[in-house]
Amino acid sequence: MSHVDGISGLAGFALKRNVRTRIGTKSDHSALKIAFAGARMGKPLFRAAALGRSAQTRLSRIRSETMAKAVRIHEHGGIDKLRFEDVEVGQPGPGQVRLRQTAVGLNFIDTYHRTGLYKLPALPAVIGVEGAGVITQVGEGVSDLKEGDRVAYAGPIGSYATERLAPADRMVKLPASISDETAAAMMLQGMTVRYLLRETFSVGPETTMLFHAAAGGVGLIACQWAKALGATIIGTAGSPEKIELAKAHGCTHVINYRTENFVERVKEITDGKLCDVAYDSIGKDTFPASLDCLKPRGMWVSFGNASGPVPPFELTALKGSLFATRPSLFAYTATRKELLDNAAELFDMVGSGKIKIEVSHRYPLAAAADAHRDLEGRKTTGSIVLVP
Repeated sequence: MSHVDGISGLAGFALKRNVRTRIGTKSDHSALKIAFAGARMGKPLFRAAALGRSAQTRLSRIRSETMAKAVRIHEHGGIDKLRFEDVEVGQPGPGQVRLRQTAVGLNFIDTYHRTGLYKLPALPAVIGVEGAGVITQVGEGVSDLKEGDRVAYAGPIGSYATERLAPADRMVKLPASISDETAAAMMLQGMTVRYLLRETFSVGPETTMLFHAAAGGVGLIACQWAKALGATIIGTAGSPEKIELAKAHGCTHVINYRTENFVERVKEITDGKLCDVAYDSIGKDTFPASLDCLKPRGMWVSFGNASGPVPPFELTALKGSLFATRPSLFAYTATRKELLDNAAELFDMVGSGKIKIEVSHRYPLAAAADAHRDLEGRKTTGSIVLVP
């Protein structure tokens, strides 16, 4: 471990690599040589005394350029496991970019990563899968992105940070018409809606669909997109205010799931014909009732677990030759072409005005715990952004 200018925990080789290019005087180089030698021998005596003021200033600058603030978890659990702390951000490797983030999207999947419902490769870990910002460095082999490009992404975990490294092939350039905040609020949710309505099930003018949580971030985008496709949309929401919000965004009918039996209301609304497709991000609380809303050969699309995971069930529950699928955005954007095609259509829908992205709630990145508490308490509507 290096002890240069009192800095501990920062790899000596990284300092050397940066110092050689940033400290120019012979006296500084000599002092640094002594300081590094002293550090290798474990003699902190040399760490500050050997360095001139100019060298110390440059080393401080180098350290500040390698550090960022981030929200990490060191173990799975509740909101109290979220820690806002310093993290080191290295140089981008082959196929990577370094990104200065200007906005971070908050999504329910972040709570799954925090609790351990969805396991992470290793801990501690920076959570979050969506963000937008400006590229500050590019790694070897990156040809279609450059420093200064505005980009956004959905997928690579680690977005709850002021700066980060990210895979270049998951970055999407932003058109001038899309702000960073709008991008951070819509990439995961908007691209999710795109694959749900355009690929998982092809929604059109003849489609009658059920969409749970119609006033949520995904729901409000889905209502607008489905309306543009000419579908009849039956949504569910949990309060009069949320019902009005869903209607204002194009939902044809909205059911208050707290006061009404949504299965019976679907039967009433459709005159017993039921729905072609049911989009369910709630999970445990709406299963198996969502299946009872489907006509024969209808499709149940389970893409979330807001109330907890769906319990194991027998295939015989899919009565009436129903189809069931558990899709994910990552499966539908596995290739670079699939990612760019999805994002391009989303940008077109937003640019044309057919879909309006509303950032309903903003929290400082340091207050991510408050945002998680409100999201899980169903106190939010629309899209949520964390501001680094």
